[in-house]
Amino acid sequence: MSNRIDATFARLKANGEKALIAYLMAGDPSLRDTEELVLALEDAGADLVELGVPFSDPIADGPAIQKAAERALRSGTSLRKILDAVVSLRARTEIPLVLMAYYNTIRAFGEGAFCRQASAAGVDGLIVPDMPPEEGDILSKAGAETGIHVIFLLAPTSTSQRRAMIARRSRGFVYYVSITGITGKRLTDLDDVRRNVEKIRRVTRVPIAVGFGVQTPEDAARVAEIADGVIVGTAIVRRVEECQHDKDLAHQVGEFVRSLKSAITPASAARP
Repeated sequence: MSNRIDATFARLKANGEKALIAYLMAGDPSLRDTEELVLALEDAGADLVELGVPFSDPIADGPAIQKAAERALRSGTSLRKILDAVVSLRARTEIPLVLMAYYNTIRAFGEGAFCRQASAAGVDGLIVPDMPPEEGDILSKAGAETGIHVIFLLAPTSTSQRRAMIARRSRGFVYYVSITGITGKRLTDLDDVRRNVEKIRRVTRVPIAVGFGVQTPEDAARVAEIADGVIVGTAIVRRVEECQHDKDLAHQVGEFVRSLKSAITPASAARP
């Protein structure tokens, strides 16, 4: 089955570009806002969008994303409503959409049923931060059957054997976590990131995207020199929080994303 994630990375590679993967907490501050934010991010240059599924115990997330999840839950956001929002978005955009969800939310839904409904809605990929790949066979199989790429996270502390195993299992891209711990920390040691990305490249041809710790356009530019994609989450979520009551929320967040994309785009490939 064709997948928008694969097509996007192939197009960017042909143009000598790197992917900007922007994260939003779905439902923060509302699902209607989320839809408008996705469109604004695409217009600003985002190549893929991750939509976080709010969960009451987000163990991988730092304070900013935890607060965003709380706001989303208070607004009545649920996994089913997020899928409805994806259906609505698919009438207006073909940007690749990846859901980032904790396993309990999917397990309660049923892996097979979830993947079928997510695929029908227009979801392209799935990241489950608390699901070890050794326990991901059921979900990976359901994803493969429905055309959804299951994307695994790879940590700096991974052994060579585990690195190879995760790289083999990931579809769409490998999500390399640049720092140990939760989201929201600053990225400091690029030499370590470079070494680990080079090790991952030896065991897979799947694109490698780096996330956690990318907070500024300068951070994004540095990571883009190393990886095929740059993932920005906390910095975007903080801007949503800061501007959540503003009428031009989508525009303000979009302008920040535009600065990120500009920082990672070679002059020869810049949009007119």
